[in-house]
Amino acid sequence: MDREYSRPLDVPAMARAALMSPAHFSRQFRAAYGETPYSYLMTRRIERAKALLRRGDLSVTDVCMAVGCTSLGSFSARFTELVGESPSAYRARDHAELAAIPACWAKLVTRPSRNGEAQVSPVS
Repeated sequence: MDREYSRPLDVPAMARAALMSPAHFSRQFRAAYGETPYSYLMTRRIERAKALLRRGDLSVTDVCMAVGCTSLGSFSARFTELVGESPSAYRARDHAELAAIPACWAKLVTRPSRNGEAQVSPVS
């Protein structure tokens, strides 16, 4: 899912590859990652969307489609839920503070999270 985030989620296919039933796979996935396969995939999509929106050269609709979402409304709602602001507001905001941060650290700092559990506080 990390690499193929723009493709549709196919839990039955992933379960077959893991030699599990879809229900058992979903339970085991949640136990291992703390969220359902769909939530995990959407987090990856929003994470990638944030990076594309920071570039500023794509519209919100283009970003929505680029990360594999087919509904702009659902994408915007999930983005707002995880990030705390709409995709348009996020795109319009100045992201210069992230320019000097290595990409691997910026990814940790900006990782979307519904409950804030994955957020890393920047070191002062």
